[in-house]
This record gives sequence, C-alpha cells and structure tokens, in this order.
Amino acid sequence: MCGIVGIIGNPKDREETLKKMNELITHRGPDDDGFFYAENVALAMRRLSIIDLKTGKQPIGSDDGNYTIIFNGEIYNYIALRKELQEKGFKFKTETDTEVILNLYIAEKELMLGKLRGMFTFAIFNKKENSVFIARDYFGIKPLYYIKQNNQILAFGSEIKSLLQHPVYKKEMNNEAVYNYLFFQYNPLSETFFKNIFKLLPGHYLKVNLADQSFEDKKYWSFSFKPEIIDLENGKKTLENIMADSVSAHMIADVPVGSFLSGGIDSGIIASLASKVKKKTGEKLSTFTVGFKEANEWDNARDLAKVIQSDHHEIVLNWKEYFDILPKIVWHFDEPVSDPSAIQLYFLAREARKKVKVVLSGEGADELFGGYNIYLEPLARKKLQIIPVFVRKIFIVILNKISPNLRGVKFLKRSLQKTEDWYIGNASIFNQGEVEKLWKGEKLERMNLKNYYDQVKDFSDSDKMEYVDINTWLVGDILAKADKMTMANSLELRVPFLDIDVSNFASTLADDMKWRNGQTKYLLRESMKDIVPEATRTRKKLGFPTPVGSMIKEKFSEIEKIILENTYIKTNFNLKTIEEMLAFHQTSVGKNSRKVFTLLMLAIWHKEFFGG
Repeated sequence: MCGIVGIIGNPKDREETLKKMNELITHRGPDDDGFFYAENVALAMRRLSIIDLKTGKQPIGSDDGNYTIIFNGEIYNYIALRKELQEKGFKFKTETDTEVILNLYIAEKELMLGKLRGMFTFAIFNKKENSVFIARDYFGIKPLYYIKQNNQILAFGSEIKSLLQHPVYKKEMNNEAVYNYLFFQYNPLSETFFKNIFKLLPGHYLKVNLADQSFEDKKYWSFSFKPEIIDLENGKKTLENIMADSVSAHMIADVPVGSFLSGGIDSGIIASLASKVKKKTGEKLSTFTVGFKEANEWDNARDLAKVIQSDHHEIVLNWKEYFDILPKIVWHFDEPVSDPSAIQLYFLAREARKKVKVVLSGEGADELFGGYNIYLEPLARKKLQIIPVFVRKIFIVILNKISPNLRGVKFLKRSLQKTEDWYIGNASIFNQGEVEKLWKGEKLERMNLKNYYDQVKDFSDSDKMEYVDINTWLVGDILAKADKMTMANSLELRVPFLDIDVSNFASTLADDMKWRNGQTKYLLRESMKDIVPEATRTRKKLGFPTPVGSMIKEKFSEIEKIILENTYIKTNFNLKTIEEMLAFHQTSVGKNSRKVFTLLMLAIWHKEFFGG
C-alpha cells in the first residue's frame, strides 16, 4: 500500500518538485520512498509496507530496463498470477504483488486489468513506446488525480495536494464542483474543486504519450446487472462460500490485520468471517468501534465481539475533539465531503493503527446487495397506484398546510414523479429550489444523471437507484472517506464486499433476492444464518449515528462566524438566506444540521486551500 506521484514532461526544478509532491503524502506511506527519472517522466512513491517487507521497495523495473512501475494498492490473487507468469518464463526478484503487475503488463498490456483481483492505482513507464500507462481499480477503491491543461497531462498522483506543487499549475476554484456539492454533499464530477485537476474514473485507464503529453482515457470495466434465476438454497451456499473466500483473500499480509465493527450486519459479516480465519492459526481478531456517549452502537458491537471472541476496542469521542479536528479532516480529503461520519472514521482509524496496520471493513455491501432502506420505496409506491392521482394531489395540499416537512408528504410527492426526476443518490442535502436561493454566483446546472439511468432503463426503479449509487455515491463519498481517513493515519483499509468475484455474483441477483417482505439485502442476510448472530443478521440499516445537530448547537457561534465570514461564501452565496437558515436551526435544533454542516465543511476547506 502506497501513495504515488508522477510528473509528465520536464518542468523547471522537476526533481525538487517531485520530492515536495511525495513528501506531502508521507502519511500514505511512512515506511519508505522511491524515485525514478527519465526523459519526459519522473515517478515517485511512498510505501506502507504490507507484503514482502524486505524486498518490496519501489519503483520496480524490468530486467531489460524497458519498464518501470509505481503501485498503490493490493492484489489478492498475485500468487496465482505469479505462478502463471513463471510458467511462461518470467523471472522475479521480489515477492511483491507490484512486480506481478509489471510482468503481467509486459505480457498482456491493458488486457491484464481484467485478471487483477484487488484494489489499485498504478503507473507503468514504457521506455520502448515512450509512454506511461495509468490505471484505477474497478470500483475506485484507491484514488488517482491528474492535471490536464490544453489537452495535455502534466502530472498525476494519489492526492490533489501533491499536484498543487506543480510549477505550471495555477490554483483556481471550480464553481461547478461547489454547486454540485450543495446537492450531493460531495463532488460527483470528474473535474475536482480545482479547475484542470481531474479524477481518473473507476474502471478507467490513461495512456500518456510522453512525446507530446497527449493521452487517451478509456473505460475497461463497469458494473452491470445480469440477473439470473437462482435457487434460494444454492444461492445462499454460493454467496457464503464467495464471501468466506473474499475475506480470506483480503487477509493476506505480512503485518497485523484487524476489522472495524460497527454493530451492523455488514461489518458483522466481515468480522465474523475474519475471526474464523484468525482462529485457524490460534490468533484473536482485533476489532474496533467508535461513538459518542450520546450516540453509539457499542452494545451491538460488544455483543458480536463476545460471540466471535475478538480482542475488542471502543473509542469514545466528544464534540470538542470532533470540532477541533475538522481543518485536518478537510486537508486530508482534498475536496470537501460533508459526511459527518467521516470524522468518526478518522478517530477510529487513528486508534486502530496503534494495534494493526490493515483493517477490513464492510463498504460496498449496501450498494451491491440492495441495503439502503430508500431502495424499498419504489416497492411501497406500487401500493399507492390504486389511489387516483387527483386524490393523492389533494392529500399533498392538505398535508402541506399541516407541515410540509412530514415524511409522508415527500413520499406522496415522489409517487407522482419518475425516479430519475428526484433520486440523485443516497445523500441529497439541498434541493433545486434551495440551491437557487442560496447560490448567487454564475448560473450553473446540477450534474445530469441521465446517462446512468439510460444504462438501466429496462430495470426496476430500485435497481436504477442502486446503479446510480454504485456510480456516484459509492466512489464519491463512501470510498473517498474510507481511503482518505484511514490513509491519513497510515492504515490500510480493505473492502471484501467489493471483491470482483463478489461483485460478479451480486450482478446476477434479481430483485426478489435483494428485497423481500420489506427486508433489504435478503439473500445476503439469508446466507449468513450460520455466520452471524440472529440479532445482527436481522438488524435494520441505521447508518453511522452522528448527532451533528448537537455539535452545531454546542459550537454555534464559532460555526456561524466561520461560514458567514468566509470570502468565497460571501462572494458566491446569498448571506441573507444563510442567516435565515442558521436562525431556523437555532429555533428548531437539528432541522438544518446537515445543511449547516455542508456549508461549514466548504468554508473550512476553502480557508485551508485558498486562505479564505
């Protein structure tokens, strides 16, 4: 596990710049660093030693000197791939998965990407072709950014803060990203909050021509639904075996491996399966949970920890340390993400790192197996179809007069709309009307999700929602916070649910295997009857409890000042609208907490990166 950076071309002070870029991501790999220089390309990396602690130093070059690789991630099937390559005559000088990727690329070029089981971003310099090949894993578990100006690639890296050191790049705010952030709570665009800095999308690769810095950006993989008729009993056994195999593969390491344990079913499944693997060698699994005294899942996590006999650790947070750490959080994020649970994750990772170097976690289960409660709504809406449209409209008018914020009102309104007209993903902070009142900058539009909806137009509304989340929310929020908050503490996080074998199986599930009798993740829950306790297996999706409203109440005057005095907000936002929002929050504590928090994270981020 590492962080990587690279410079394309020969800008002034290239070596000094590369060192600065690499130093800024030391947290991603405090164990070692490495550099490589050639005409028109310079590569560097920071290493967090996980596999082959002695001989795994990067960059790694081929025997003939024609290829050089830097790699961030883990490949879980590298031993099998290594054997295949050895049978073809390839020789190895290390025991690393990095060298396996390099030789596999030499053998098969970009076709090799479909053989990798793991999480990755890597760059391979090809001296013969005078090119650099850069690839990102299927779901975007590991991040990769690049500077693109005048249709040329200038630099790339694991974090944006590195790229800001490039001598040619001039830092500039991207208003379109900010505008979309207000809707989504993260930036769903390929261009970042910094103009001309882009994300390499999941399942994509770049091939850069070093002669003129031109490039091609190509998609090599994407998730797609391929539903099959699956016998329930066979499906349960198959999924149990696939998950057990995935967790076992994700525990390959030459350092201690632990597991996050929130008390929910997803982390419960991972921790239970991981504990079984540990017990085979007579070891105990270390598990970790975090919470506030007033909001936590400690009892649920403790109960499961007792069952699996793990070495369990609880981290207790208070609002002062939560609030005080926010500038550091946004610095590590590079772009603002107003998911309150990210801060808990930072503290959880910090404590876990004292015991282990790798943790397993349950990200991806909800997106692949249909775990969010909102996915049940289209099924519930079908029952409303017997009520005439005009009757529903009358009810909406009446309920609106009583209280427009009633959940039932929103549900009725959505029953009159197409899913694609209102569903933009699992998080939706400000609606269109609210953004129009709030934003006074240049006229912009929210990201259009039509392309995603068109790709699944023949599937159910629940499938459509799931597909949108896989392509936006999962990578933009869930995986972003998982990577940034753990790597901020030099901790590697692995996600067995996003294993390619698990994903391939999940893609075959019909709706009744995901949602049945008002229950989410039906088949996943059924397959784990012998793995997790019944209380864990049947627990409803609750999310990470974060009483952010209480924090805003506690720190209100400071928060109000941070938001209203921020130079970017004063220039681009309607301050009167914000003042009204803050006043409403004071009189109805919690009603606007997520909206206030979204503006707070934006203001802190802007101050950190632009001095606002």
